[in-house]
Amino acid sequence: MCSQATGSQEKQSEPKSHPSGRAQAAGARAAGAARGPVFPVSDHCDGRVFFNTPTHINRTWLEVLRWKRSARPGPWPKWVHVEQQAPVPAPGGGAVALTWINHSTFLLQGEFGALLTDPHFSRRAGPLGLLGPVRVHAPGVAFEQLPHIDTVLLSHDHYDHCDLASLRRLARRDDPLVVTPLGNGALVRRAGLRRVVELDWWEEAPELTGGLRVTCTPARHWSNRVRGPRNGRLWGGFYLKTPSRRIYFSGDTGYHESLFSTIRSRLGGPDLAMLPIGAYEPRWFMQPQHCSPEEAVRIHCEVGAARSVAMHWGCWQLADEGREEAPELLEQELARCGLAREAFQAIKPGESLVV
Repeated sequence: MCSQATGSQEKQSEPKSHPSGRAQAAGARAAGAARGPVFPVSDHCDGRVFFNTPTHINRTWLEVLRWKRSARPGPWPKWVHVEQQAPVPAPGGGAVALTWINHSTFLLQGEFGALLTDPHFSRRAGPLGLLGPVRVHAPGVAFEQLPHIDTVLLSHDHYDHCDLASLRRLARRDDPLVVTPLGNGALVRRAGLRRVVELDWWEEAPELTGGLRVTCTPARHWSNRVRGPRNGRLWGGFYLKTPSRRIYFSGDTGYHESLFSTIRSRLGGPDLAMLPIGAYEPRWFMQPQHCSPEEAVRIHCEVGAARSVAMHWGCWQLADEGREEAPELLEQELARCGLAREAFQAIKPGESLVV
């Protein structure tokens, strides 16, 4: 059962901040305070720089070099054939249809219209579409097959989540509303999107079509692009409430023992959650920012999800685990915890389900 999710595993404590990481964060906060606040000062923002609480870890270039020098990446194919699908029709009766497109891109359809999370249809996840890892499978739904998109939820600014080329295509075709954490508005507008709502953690957007309500939720992560300050844009997830359904999209996140139970206590257990399972090795480097499949099962249980779908795996090689390791470990952990495979599924790109 869910209470067994921690099982025989030792409870993982919060990693200690690297001294240089603490110094960088303190220096950035001091410099930001001297220039005056841009964002509301809070327990996760000094007015200019965002950070995780109670601890924040900024990986240094020396740590990146240490990782790369010792890396033993698991196997990844150059290409995986995917049968691209047409999205299922939008359901009625208060139901919500979910289609996994790739990585953290989902199409959600309901009485609120059509919504995309972290839209990414480009070949590379990197600056200018010229650098960064190359995708190993086509999007499960071709861009041209998408219905009219009313709303985009953008979790943070990393290149595998915020793809300006895909956002430009959506801006030209559909002009959707974008809901995103604080500080990402200027970046989104560079793609030609005009209607942007920026939210702080726990802040709710104005009610959308069909009675949809969207709350920005905390996540354990960080932000940075080639342009802009490190951690100068907030990261997060989204909790969606329709008149009859509750859906949670975690965004990129590491595990923290109190975060997901707090989301449950404040917003309720979701009918459906979208949770990351990939880019988790090596653990010494990735743990503060990406959860493992075992930790994803803990999140599933602690947030109180009736059903979860895996994301953030299989499209780009971002870390050291092999492509098939994440879904295999997910199945093993579900079995160890006495949970049915249907409770937390790693579906195929283009596959849909209705809740």
